[in-house]
Amino acid sequence: MAEEEKPKKMSMMVVIILIVVGLILAGGISYLIATRVVSDKTVEKKAAQHEPGQFIKLGDVKEGLILNIGGVNSGRYLKIGLIVELKPDKNAPPKEGKLPSPEEIKIQDTAIYVLRSQKIEDFDPAKQDQLKELLKNEINKTLGEERVYDIYITNFVLQ
Repeated sequence: MAEEEKPKKMSMMVVIILIVVGLILAGGISYLIATRVVSDKTVEKKAAQHEPGQFIKLGDVKEGLILNIGGVNSGRYLKIGLIVELKPDKNAPPKEGKLPSPEEIKIQDTAIYVLRSQKIEDFDPAKQDQLKELLKNEINKTLGEERVYDIYITNFVLQ
């Protein structure tokens, strides 16, 4: 009779150990999900939330920028619509007249320089995010601080 009860105790211990291991695994998986998935979404929301930016369209209002690229004799042209979203400068004087502000002129000059210095391969659609990041970094260097929130390409024709 005593031998028959011993296997029952062992099976009860196995069940308790399995429950404890299951709880530890569930806690580990919950921790992993909370730290990786949820925290990444929180960081993205914080990055996307910023005060409303100031949008500046570069070049002609309708046409955007039209540039020759790839060297003087390449015969290649780029028509691109660029909009730069800037962190608003509360100390900047209000814009007067139709002339662009000195800041807008600096941004356009930098954008033209960066676009003209690129190779034809750099305008591949797969590299569009790299081009935007390069423009953002160069414009920030020109302005002397982290003012650019984002760069938007509204049209793009490479001929």
